[in-house]
Amino acid sequence: MNNFIFENATKVFFGKGCVKEYLACLTKCSKGTVMLAYGGGSIRKNGIYDEVMEILKGEGREVVEFSGIMPNPTYAKVLEGAKLARENNVGVILGVGGGSVMDCCKAVSIAARYEGDVWADFWARPGIFDFEPLPVGVIVTASGTGSECNGGAVITNEALKIKTGRDYPKCNPKFALLDPTYTYSVPQFQVVSGGFDTLSHMMEIYFSEPDEDNVSDDIAEALMKNVIRNLRAAIQNPQDYTARSNLMWDAVMAENRIIKLGKKTDFECHQMEHQLGAYMNCNHGAGLAVLHPVYYRHIYKDGLAKFKRFATQVWAVPTDGRTDEEIALAGIEALEDFILEIGLPVTLRDLGIDEAADLKAIADSCACVSGAYRVMTHEEILEIFKECY
Repeated sequence: MNNFIFENATKVFFGKGCVKEYLACLTKCSKGTVMLAYGGGSIRKNGIYDEVMEILKGEGREVVEFSGIMPNPTYAKVLEGAKLARENNVGVILGVGGGSVMDCCKAVSIAARYEGDVWADFWARPGIFDFEPLPVGVIVTASGTGSECNGGAVITNEALKIKTGRDYPKCNPKFALLDPTYTYSVPQFQVVSGGFDTLSHMMEIYFSEPDEDNVSDDIAEALMKNVIRNLRAAIQNPQDYTARSNLMWDAVMAENRIIKLGKKTDFECHQMEHQLGAYMNCNHGAGLAVLHPVYYRHIYKDGLAKFKRFATQVWAVPTDGRTDEEIALAGIEALEDFILEIGLPVTLRDLGIDEAADLKAIADSCACVSGAYRVMTHEEILEIFKECY
């Protein structure tokens, strides 16, 4: 395995009833106003808002609400949250929601304590901290991104048409409350797109060097099979606690940095999807589902041994009478069949991207990452977009 340094500062409270049991004591550790951050208001409909507010008010905490966080949180929304935090003497940000809410809260935690150009100094390039970001705690209501156990925040700068992320350990949530029953009311499409985002994180880490025997790849294979099995179970029964709890922890394990240890990681598909999102505001997990099989058909020969292993270990593809290339391609086909099975789109048209989209401009805006089996060119990214259309 390659050399690494491991750090994860988030304390996780997992299981049914964990919010009622632990939230009050966790918020006692902070002073000032609590900023309650959430998205479009689904937590008001499913009872989670009332439960959280009852706990906070019971502790005598002042609460300011920061709502309306969108699925692809914008830089403008981050600045709005930072202004609200400064004006209300916020001492802790409590994000209640999925990855977009959590990412936005982490970005706000920086912007609220920084006087300079936050985008230029922390997103356009890696930032340097000479201050402490506002502490963040999260209550997860939709799993998939794994944002609850890292310092990553993906933000869209609408003016620049750039969607990008940074992972700062200082922005790791201080605590994360994960109650699988909180995910029961999530619509099925969001469940499967979140689940595929988790699977995508695992694949982007797995399909990179080193390829010799290593702990990270072995764990990744077990996790990928777990996601596939439990996503099928959750589709069959949305209130299957075992399936929902496994998917929730799968998301954490994909992005708490453990399976990244000693790996280069790829994440070219994420770069491509981020820019599709920046231009077209499409669903993240759905966009990844469209891109992955086509991208993998472009690079599988460059990582043939790993793609063969993926086919046999994750999808149980038989090897008898097949060449290594045939086995690898059968694994990619199994992935594509799974995407169809769970009801995710397989073309850009299915995503709602029409002929008016400037695919060349989107391709030219994509980063070409160095950790992949083969570094893409902007011309090849455009080819992939066209094949996906």
